[in-house]
Amino acid sequence: MQVPVKSFYFEHGPQAVILLHAFASGPVDVRMLARYLERQNYTVYAPMFTGHGTADFTDILLQGTPERWWQDAQAAIQFVRDRGYRQISIFGISLGGIFAAKALENDSQLVGGGSLGSPIVRKRQFSVHNTFMQMAKANFVRFQTNEAIMNSKLKWLDDNIDQLLGKIADFTVGVAEDLPKIHQPYFIGQGLSDEIVNPQSAKSLRDGLINSQVSYHEYPNASHMITVNSAHKQLESDLTEFLTKLYE
Repeated sequence: MQVPVKSFYFEHGPQAVILLHAFASGPVDVRMLARYLERQNYTVYAPMFTGHGTADFTDILLQGTPERWWQDAQAAIQFVRDRGYRQISIFGISLGGIFAAKALENDSQLVGGGSLGSPIVRKRQFSVHNTFMQMAKANFVRFQTNEAIMNSKLKWLDDNIDQLLGKIADFTVGVAEDLPKIHQPYFIGQGLSDEIVNPQSAKSLRDGLINSQVSYHEYPNASHMITVNSAHKQLESDLTEFLTKLYE
């Protein structure tokens, strides 16, 4: 049986970066980016959202809510502050980007941050339901779950996932409404071949950040997970440039 992935903390330079992962995934989403930033002399922390990273995808629905994940994001900021860091930025991919934005709306001590492929301002979405179910099945197979148990759990997830997706959508409305509260520099990264989030959402997000200096980046032919796909090297370069200016 495989060991579930946990959060990670790479302590290095005097400035800290928090990276928040995507829905139904884990810190592995941002591990390659984190190692890159560590080599650029940043301290990086990537927490695990409640209910994620286990052998059982039903934990995401049974343990997780947007409110609980917001608490996780706040706890991540406190985790880094408790270790003496005061120059802290926060970024998230997909779901994580929603909470990175909310953190910047509510915490003026954060120096900046941003979102990657995140549906903060919602346009027409693609099927998160179907993608979630595919990921759930793959996870059960990876952890060698008994087939009968797996099928039973998949049926339950199929019947119940839309309720949680609705809660996420409702929570995100409030985050979008509060975008003018962000005054720190904000980085937006968006793959133009994103199969989960409508790329137009990124432009609407940019337009909603009326009080922030926005660094906006599109990645042609890149799908949703730009931290690990064909866009990752350009993203790393763009983010490094953003962070260099942020921490000047």
